[in-house]
Amino acid sequence: MIIETNCEKETYDLGYRLGEQAKAGQVYTLVGDLGVGKTVFTKGLAAGLGIEEAVSSPTFTIVQIYEEGRLPFYHFDVYRIGDVEEMDEIGYEDYIYGEGVSLIEWANLIEEILPEHYTEVKIEKDLEKGYDYRRISVCEY
Repeated sequence: MIIETNCEKETYDLGYRLGEQAKAGQVYTLVGDLGVGKTVFTKGLAAGLGIEEAVSSPTFTIVQIYEEGRLPFYHFDVYRIGDVEEMDEIGYEDYIYGEGVSLIEWANLIEEILPEHYTEVKIEKDLEKGYDYRRISVCEY
């Protein structure tokens, strides 16, 4: 599925709809360059799960846990991971194979330990179509 958005609200709303539909054990990977709207999408996904707490990127903590929604939400940012073994140290598998919803930013850096089934969300800019234009691909694996 490919969705084109032309403002932050549309990107947020897509995340919101996916959050509303998410089921326990769902894993999303989030791919995109810096500044494409990954955090906007993530805030929408969290809101769709019923999370009202402020959501921010866990760049330095690797994982941020939100438990007050209809399902627990585990937000990973693995941009600063030096080695996939670091993921074991934070209990990665307990989250990914648990009863919550996981979203992993920069998941391409840990491809070898991704679960067999996940949903990839790829956000791309195309400045020829406008500063706020985003092409968002959603693909099931």
